[in-house]
Amino acid sequence: MTKISDITIIDDDAITVYGLRKLISYTADCDSIISYSNGLLAYDGIKKKLEQKEPIPKIIFLDINMPIMDGWEFLEAFIKLPISDKIRINIVTSSIDPFDKQQWDFYKNKSHHLITFNKKPINRNKIAEITKIA
Repeated sequence: MTKISDITIIDDDAITVYGLRKLISYTADCDSIISYSNGLLAYDGIKKKLEQKEPIPKIIFLDINMPIMDGWEFLEAFIKLPISDKIRINIVTSSIDPFDKQQWDFYKNKSHHLITFNKKPINRNKIAEITKIA
């Protein structure tokens, strides 16, 4: 198992955040799991880490529907940050709206980051697959 420095969860649902934290802590070897309740807080936090030359998350779990800044708005801002590393961004959603799949397709082709689309609930096997970084 490869050690991961940081994993970030961006989701406004406390139960989802709790469940993801538990699954990640049982499955992945990582230094820290940081969570944000909306995209703006996450964007500001990651941008600050970049400016201070601190490690940024290697893996992000991203909800789509959140207040203040949703997942799509976060992605739009995030991919403009000067990050040369390939970050694994995992959209985790309960959405059945075809528009969300189209948006995912748009963003995965617009960025060098690895962006995947995952349906809630997410299980331990999927967490293990996601957190296997080469």
